[in-house]
Amino acid sequence: MYHPILEKYARVLVEYSTRVKKGDLVVIRSTNEAQPLVKEIYKKVLELGANPVVRCSMDELSEIYFKYANDEQLEYIDPMSQVEYEKADVFISIGAPVNVKNMARADKQKMAKRSNYTKGLSNLLLKRAAEGNLNWVIADYPTNALAQEAKMSLDEYKDFIISTCYLDEDDPVSVWTEIGKKQDKIAEYLNKTSKIRYVGLDTDITFSTKGRTWISCAGFNNFPDGEIFTSPVEDSANGHIYFDFPAIYRGSESHKIHLTLENGKVTEARAEVGDEFFQSMINIDEGAKFVGEIAIGTNKRVKDVTGNILFDEKIGGSIHMALGASYPETGGKNESGLHWDLIKDMKNGGEIYADDVLIYKDGEFLI
Repeated sequence: MYHPILEKYARVLVEYSTRVKKGDLVVIRSTNEAQPLVKEIYKKVLELGANPVVRCSMDELSEIYFKYANDEQLEYIDPMSQVEYEKADVFISIGAPVNVKNMARADKQKMAKRSNYTKGLSNLLLKRAAEGNLNWVIADYPTNALAQEAKMSLDEYKDFIISTCYLDEDDPVSVWTEIGKKQDKIAEYLNKTSKIRYVGLDTDITFSTKGRTWISCAGFNNFPDGEIFTSPVEDSANGHIYFDFPAIYRGSESHKIHLTLENGKVTEARAEVGDEFFQSMINIDEGAKFVGEIAIGTNKRVKDVTGNILFDEKIGGSIHMALGASYPETGGKNESGLHWDLIKDMKNGGEIYADDVLIYKDGEFLI
């Protein structure tokens, strides 16, 4: 990425996505690959009178950790991380992997245990964000690994990020503000309803959203963004659903996932590809078999699967459903060390009903 784009990218993440203000403690997380963007973010945070702290990691560390860590070490929460989750005003996380498959052969049981042990930190982040005491955003920096996963050249992937983030616009903040206004209207409509039904290929499932809040996402926690989501009533999901897009979690992939849910809980689960990994993840704790989120993707500039959930869950004309932790700001109460977004294409015959009214068909809203 050339400098004007990096500067614009940093400005959006700092001033718009996380609303950094004077005196904030801002934790910036990334890898060495994203140095150009991290430097711009660091400078912008300083210019606003806030206090940046950079946490730079390496892909290989996670691989080494899960190879050698014993049970006691898997359970250990280091006090520095605990303090960051308690005290930081802003987290800015920039994904920039060297190898997206470095965890594909990692010990799945150890990964599941670690997720369970760290769910206290995840819940703390979600709780503080829901209370308005913490702003956070996840974004990506183009690397060869991400480009390869998306089946693009590095230059093509750079252009893809620029396009989907609207960084090619003179004022991307204005664009995202307008997107937010349009999505707010849909969220307002959905907030007056109490039952959602998804219908599509090998899919017919209903959820209660009574007392829950639908939220429009326009660049505040994910960048790029483009979704409307809520957390359904925990015991309400009933039916079956098929996810046709690849589902990647911590470097491992499951694909063509079939689920049956009764009274909110997964009772049957099968992935045609990567079933062993999928089963290990949805069994890490009791909450992992319940639905933490249902959402509708709205970003029309994200057209194809890239293997990166940050982009794929935003695909215009798709829906996604997360197993595991829910979002307190929606009224969700499910707790888990897992939050795995599973994506379904709705462009070919998919339908969404709200209180038995057809509101969405073939990837487009009718309201």
